Amino acid sequence: MQQEFTLGIEEEYLLVDRDSLELAEAPAALMEACQADFEGQVSPEFLQCQIEVGTRPHVTISSAREDLKRLRSCVSKRAAEHNLAPIAVSCHPFADWKKQQHTRKDRYDALQHALGGVARRMLICGMHVHIGVADSALRADLIPQLSYFLPHLLALSTSSPYWNGEDTGLSSYRLTVFDNLPRTGLPPIFSGWSEYERTTGVLVELGVIEDTTKIWWDLRPSHQYPTLETRIMDVQPRMEHALSLAAMVQALTRMLCRLKDRNLRWRQYDRFLIGENRWRAQRYGVGEGMIDFGDRSIKPMPELMGELMGLLAEDAEALGTMTELAMLQQIAQNGTSATRQRRVHAEAAAKGDDPGKAVVQHLIDEFHQDL
Repeated sequence: MQQEFTLGIEEEYLLVDRDSLELAEAPAALMEACQADFEGQVSPEFLQCQIEVGTRPHVTISSAREDLKRLRSCVSKRAAEHNLAPIAVSCHPFADWKKQQHTRKDRYDALQHALGGVARRMLICGMHVHIGVADSALRADLIPQLSYFLPHLLALSTSSPYWNGEDTGLSSYRLTVFDNLPRTGLPPIFSGWSEYERTTGVLVELGVIEDTTKIWWDLRPSHQYPTLETRIMDVQPRMEHALSLAAMVQALTRMLCRLKDRNLRWRQYDRFLIGENRWRAQRYGVGEGMIDFGDRSIKPMPELMGELMGLLAEDAEALGTMTELAMLQQIAQNGTSATRQRRVHAEAAAKGDDPGKAVVQHLIDEFHQDL
């Protein structure tokens, strides 16, 4: 079994005006300052009100924490110079997507042209976690096994209950928007790396896509790095929650490799069944539990997380992430960002305050809570 499971975290943020709490475009000076502070780790995103950061590869969560903390602090500091603030949330509570403009860059101009009207609604932010898996055959082998846990990661990460000022009734409305794009959703099942390359290569050879960066599955092999990239999660207002989710992805990957080392593997379930849990996570977050296909029952998330903690104990201990996984147990018990946003919204409405603005201020506060 490989000895190190490096991880990298990518996050997308929205920028808001500190006075109006509405979305604001990133000034060129802001992007230039952030890129000067962290060359190669900060970049513009598809919409002009977005900014993306990415940590370097790290062996431990503790070193990833320091990197992410510096990145978040840098964006916050530079944004404040323009009376702006970042929020790490997958949908702004009351912004109108029709008023947003995409970043003028060749890549994004091409994306706008290729996707048409679908691209205009992409006022969403996500969190991606890369785990280093050096062997390509192993990456292909892990995809259908790791896919089983994608709904659990989504449920624990949900942070987008509002869209255009309305409560959607969903915990992750972001995924509803993202699923309108082509080449999204759960990854297909491939017999091996050669089949993955052969299948995706058809679209590349035909010029439909220039490379596999235009494949946006919930879990995919990275085009640039020898990693598996988990893409299903909503972005986290609190940094420590982001780190806990990254720790879970790392521990799950190590656990599956540990099983393989013993000639064992996680049972492969049909995408139809995993898709049902994906929907339950998207709709309810941690509120209504998930289907345990082995047990053929719907189990509450705190119970499922308790079982996962037992399953991953050896790996979390080896990786030094027991504290981070324990925090996910608290989220399963107490609720996600979607839960907290709805609570803030209800409290503000009861007092006669503007509930949408109250939620944005809450998100600004949470962004800075762990810095």
